[in-house]
Amino acid sequence: MSDHKVTIIDGKAVAQTIRSEIAAEVRRLSETYGKVPGLAVVIVGQRKDSQSYVNMKRKACAEVGIKSLDLDLPEDVSESDLICKVHELNANPDVHGILVQLPLPKHINEEKILTEISLGKDVDGFHPLNIGKLAMKGRDPLFVPCTPKGCIELLTRHGITIKGKNAVVVGRSNIVGLPVSLLLLKEDATVTIVHSRTKEPETIIRNADIIIAAAGQAAMIKGSWIKPGAAVIDVGTNAVDDPSKKSGYRLVGDVDFQEACKAAGCITPVPGGVGPMTVAMLLKNTLDGAKRVIEG
Repeated sequence: MSDHKVTIIDGKAVAQTIRSEIAAEVRRLSETYGKVPGLAVVIVGQRKDSQSYVNMKRKACAEVGIKSLDLDLPEDVSESDLICKVHELNANPDVHGILVQLPLPKHINEEKILTEISLGKDVDGFHPLNIGKLAMKGRDPLFVPCTPKGCIELLTRHGITIKGKNAVVVGRSNIVGLPVSLLLLKEDATVTIVHSRTKEPETIIRNADIIIAAAGQAAMIKGSWIKPGAAVIDVGTNAVDDPSKKSGYRLVGDVDFQEACKAAGCITPVPGGVGPMTVAMLLKNTLDGAKRVIEG
């Protein structure tokens, strides 16, 4: 099928459109109320993927006029110190969104930290109450997690029908796999989750109209696993050593991109696909949180 033409989903361009919409709203808030949204980001340790995400976020905040406050904490910070920092941010009236960059180091109980974030400032959407509402029919969380929300936004803005489609989510993390499955379910897809204990994952993936790859394994999903015409959203950001790059590494997805392009109807690249959308959705959630407070 040499004449096959795949659509590359330009996450950067879609995110830019969304950011322009947000910037206009931020200007309006500033002109009307003299206040702008504020986002606090807490990062613990030195993970490459976390660092690259946080840097993108800093730039994006500046671009749309959101005030950003950064807390860089050492890898060995104690759980109680981290909780204290979260409480300070909860009490700060200029902060409308608090993001604790996940994953956290092993010695810190993630759930405990996320539960301490004020529900109205949980722009990451990971508070157990927000996730609980996401899981229930007819309930709406205050915030939906940014990466899953960005995945759905990419599909809908590209006119891809979700309703009634077979959607396969690869990976069951609390950060992406699980919440994106719940969102797809809310959009009336028939959802299957493939994970490390799944037998014959390729058989299941081959039936998918929509694939959301979020396993965190470089090029795990082969081109031959993809049903012709399927929509592929690749959430993976895996650092692979590359001496030719200044940083010494490059980012690749969970899908073998070159091969997948031969079958997929549309696909997101890595980088430049889901990454920019995650940041755009974070800005959107921060704006929404600020509007609830500022406009009352």
